Amino acid sequence: MPVIALQGVRGGLGTTSVTAALAWALQQLDEPVLAIDLSPDNLLRLHFNTPFELDRGWARAELDGTGWQQGAMRYCKKLDFLPFGRLNAAERLKIRHSESGTAQRWQDFLAQLRASGHYRWILLDIPAGDDPQIEQLLTLADQVFLLLSPDANCHARLHQQPLPTGCHLLINHYSSASPLQQDLHQLWLQTLAGLLPLVIHRDEALAEAMAVKQPLGEYRPESLAADEVLTLANWCLLNLQDAEV
Repeated sequence: MPVIALQGVRGGLGTTSVTAALAWALQQLDEPVLAIDLSPDNLLRLHFNTPFELDRGWARAELDGTGWQQGAMRYCKKLDFLPFGRLNAAERLKIRHSESGTAQRWQDFLAQLRASGHYRWILLDIPAGDDPQIEQLLTLADQVFLLLSPDANCHARLHQQPLPTGCHLLINHYSSASPLQQDLHQLWLQTLAGLLPLVIHRDEALAEAMAVKQPLGEYRPESLAADEVLTLANWCLLNLQDAEV
């Protein structure tokens, strides 16, 4: 049961949308998958037709003393998701202050999931950043997909901030009409280790998917980006099927 963490080299790179899209693509390939939102922004749920007012999630359950597993929900037969939970500012601070043992609790939880055999894949939506708590969350994964866009901002960050060890680099929002993006893409192909052999093009369908509260492949299965995420899912099956912590 591979555990894949998805994180942006910075915010705004569509990590949550790609997480939901990859989860949908894997279940389309008959692979049971659980998508877990580890970001306090609590946005992953909005791709799975969750009412905005519903506060359910693992952090909400922990604060309420009901056990964070109670926050999980089923979207379709082979796709479950676990939201972060809707919290106010004071509750977010309380959760953050209690996170010193979070990584170990999640390690235990993932071990239980492995033993249960319910899922073939676990996807973790990780917030951008490199503070110690986020680094601990990244250690939960067998593989890390670091999202970036071929722009000057991401290019600078690749050379001035630490990157997760052994991560795979996934280009999102690629525009073949941009000379700068073409040049950076060619440069990265020649110089970056771990660059995945595919890109996800800039596609309005990816932005629209959250607005209609669906994963990309369900909302617009014929779109270019949906086809590329399906290719990513097949790449995972071919290359990561036997990955273990």
